[in-house]
Amino acid sequence: MTKVNSIAAALLLCLGGSVAIAPAAYAAEKCPIEKRKSKAVGQSASKKVQKSFEAYTEGNLDEAISILLEANAKNDFDKAYIARMLGNFYAEKGQMGTATKYLKSAVDADILGGVDHAQTLRLYADLLIGDKKFKESIPMYYKWMEFTCKEDPQVYRRIGIAYSEQKQWDKVLEAADKGLSLSKEADKGLYQMKLTAYFNQKKYKEAVKVLEIMVPLFPDDKRLWVQLAQFYLMTEDFTKSLATYDLAYKNGFLETAGNITRLSQLLAQNGSPYNASQIFSKHMKSGLIKEDEKSLTTLAGFYHNAKELQDAANTYGKAAAINNSGKLYLRQGRILSLDGQHKAAVTALRKALDAGVKSPGEVQFELALSYLNQKQYKSAYKYAKLAANDKKTARSAKSYISYIKEKARVHNVAL
Repeated sequence: MTKVNSIAAALLLCLGGSVAIAPAAYAAEKCPIEKRKSKAVGQSASKKVQKSFEAYTEGNLDEAISILLEANAKNDFDKAYIARMLGNFYAEKGQMGTATKYLKSAVDADILGGVDHAQTLRLYADLLIGDKKFKESIPMYYKWMEFTCKEDPQVYRRIGIAYSEQKQWDKVLEAADKGLSLSKEADKGLYQMKLTAYFNQKKYKEAVKVLEIMVPLFPDDKRLWVQLAQFYLMTEDFTKSLATYDLAYKNGFLETAGNITRLSQLLAQNGSPYNASQIFSKHMKSGLIKEDEKSLTTLAGFYHNAKELQDAANTYGKAAAINNSGKLYLRQGRILSLDGQHKAAVTALRKALDAGVKSPGEVQFELALSYLNQKQYKSAYKYAKLAANDKKTARSAKSYISYIKEKARVHNVAL
């Protein structure tokens, strides 16, 4: 097991495993497959059967089929035996519909020798699955188990598939659990079947438990790490989600822009916005995350939360320039003002006004403050008056107007 870390080890649960065994119900008496004795086909059909088999062994499949179709079977056993051979030959030829018809005839006769009948049951069930006859396949698999007194995890997997296609999720879980109890080794397919069933039932906490088993068992499966992190998110276990995403990232398992973004967002939300900005920026530079208005705005937000004001302002500016966004130029101007860069703030805020915003008063009020901080009282007064006409900023702007007037009077500036 490679790269299994402490959290993965903590998730590991002990799995019980055993070989396929005969069900208790069958143990007390002789198994049906043992009771069913082998027989030979009758004399009238044996020559055709032998000749057909010889053609098959020589690679002449079509000839083998033609010979059997000419056979004159006299009794039910001979008919079932020939039907079984034809079913196998047509299956090998890829004509599954015809194969299924012949195998059904052989199964329904229920007269073939033990091994032959068992093999016919199994192949017939498999072909029914392949032909999307899921409901019909299930009893055939159970008949195979009853006849052979064997329970096979792979048969339970196929039963689970058949129930999955019918969206009978409780039955899927029963089949998967039975298959897992018989598996000598961890069966990823059966675990995945359980996961799918719980997901479709919206039982996300149960799905988490399955993934907590799977991740340590299959630690190199990148997809499982991401699924576990996502299911933690769905169950609002943000701490575990972040821990899982972080470990997956350190092991090189996060390979999509979406997963890198989720990791960065979780880091930012959990007190590490600087780390979020570094990871997000790294993968934007590598080209994994496309550099567009949305991604640049996200990165600027990380910088802002991390109090990296210059980087935040620069990044908001880049984002705003892509589609001439007044909203983003406003954000840039506010951050520049917060950082004491009032001259630069004015430039950004003027771009915001030119680009257009939903509430111009917001930009005008920010301009009034930036000019005020530069002691440009005339311009500050102008924009404060304009902001006072916007319902959203009227109250704040009016409260500053008298202050600006007083400052202008003290400094002998005519408004």
